[in-house]
Amino acid sequence: MSKQLIRNVRQMKKLLSMPTANAAAGSHNNYFTYVNELSHPLPREPPIVSPEEAVACIKSGNTVFAQGAAATPVALLNAMSQHGKCNKLENVTVCHMHTEGPAEYCKPEYEGIFRSNSFFMGGNVRKAVAEGRGDNMHIFLHEIPLLFSKKLVKPDVAFIHVSPPDNHGFCSLGTSVDCVRTALLHSKMIVAQINPNMPRTFGDSIIHKSHFDFAIQVDDKLPQHGTGELSEVEKKIGKLIAENLVKDGATLQMGIGNIPDAVLNSLHNHKDLGIHSEMFANGVVELVRKGCVTNSRKTMHKGRIVGSFLIGNQALYDFVNNNPFIEMLAIDYVNNTSIVKQQPRMTAINSCIEVDLTGQVCSDSIGTRFYSGFGGQVDFIRGAAEALDGLGVPIIAMPSTTNKGESKIVPMLKPGAGVVTSRAHVHYLVTEHGVASLFGKNVRQRMYELIQVADPKHREALEKAAFERIKVMPSPA
Repeated sequence: MSKQLIRNVRQMKKLLSMPTANAAAGSHNNYFTYVNELSHPLPREPPIVSPEEAVACIKSGNTVFAQGAAATPVALLNAMSQHGKCNKLENVTVCHMHTEGPAEYCKPEYEGIFRSNSFFMGGNVRKAVAEGRGDNMHIFLHEIPLLFSKKLVKPDVAFIHVSPPDNHGFCSLGTSVDCVRTALLHSKMIVAQINPNMPRTFGDSIIHKSHFDFAIQVDDKLPQHGTGELSEVEKKIGKLIAENLVKDGATLQMGIGNIPDAVLNSLHNHKDLGIHSEMFANGVVELVRKGCVTNSRKTMHKGRIVGSFLIGNQALYDFVNNNPFIEMLAIDYVNNTSIVKQQPRMTAINSCIEVDLTGQVCSDSIGTRFYSGFGGQVDFIRGAAEALDGLGVPIIAMPSTTNKGESKIVPMLKPGAGVVTSRAHVHYLVTEHGVASLFGKNVRQRMYELIQVADPKHREALEKAAFERIKVMPSPA
């Protein structure tokens, strides 16, 4: 063994023997270390190491938490994958929300080494779940932090992706706060990927570098989702929502994708809009610049956009960077129904996979095949419905047909399809053919409303299916 290799091994042994932030919190009852509050500086300096050295702390049987969305720590996850294969690890669980990047650890050759456990499933782990090499969880977004605080999920190691420390030693979780803060408070070790390209955000995103057990340095661009070319159908849906359901002074929640983008593109004549959303899209930037989004009618976080995680284009990242106009807050606050319902004219816009004739909404699966997760749909649909000012607008929006021309309004959901949003939750369903108002309607009336916004070539079949089910023709009154 070479002298240099011996020195490296000794250094790693020394690093691995250092007390972690959480260990320090439990072993020294003094002013500096008796708590593991992430914004409280500790008297320790994190070692800057290589990715390979940083992941060496992972052992067989460990649970690893990974930050998600645009803040996915891809370099650490890739190094972890190689560490697991080279050192023949077994049964390492990787838990996370939606992540970006290749998710190398989910590939077939890593079966038995790693197993993904998704709180909200992204496309990079879908195949692993479908083939039995990964797991997914049915859970409301606002309840994910409870998994850690109730110790149902106990991370041994947490991987995060942060901005460089400022002159006081504080880093930012940047584009992804969501459940990260709670996960870190309950993780035995914290490994940080420090990146100058990570935006510095305000709110609950602050963490002091002394809480890192190891850190690596990268200079990588964040993953980007640009605004795609909007179809005529999507433009019609956006226009219908903007002109009929979004009022001046409304507080908006919407996710990422073409339908939210289409809505945002149709709001350029609105005034005093606010944003309170688990995530927001590229189109918000232009609405702010035009003065359409001012957040001036809010009673909470007045004058500021509230979000919890985001992914978009570079213009969005530049917009949120070091911008006190944006508050990135924990998901159990942002998505809490008791908070959502206090927003003025709360307007929640969410999409789905299919809707049956009674109004049941499937958003996370295609038949028996799991596709995504519950996300924040029910959190915001219910929050808008319960709006304290009585002016909330809960919206489900979708094209009337699939890319294959099949109706997305169906007599019954596909066998095995899950109901994410119940028929009692749904107030408005919007397609390119119009707005169906369902609240306060009996089954016969809501079937009529839904059929009117279905694709015309499918309406006769839907009417027949409705009659066979309720023994009377759907009608408006």
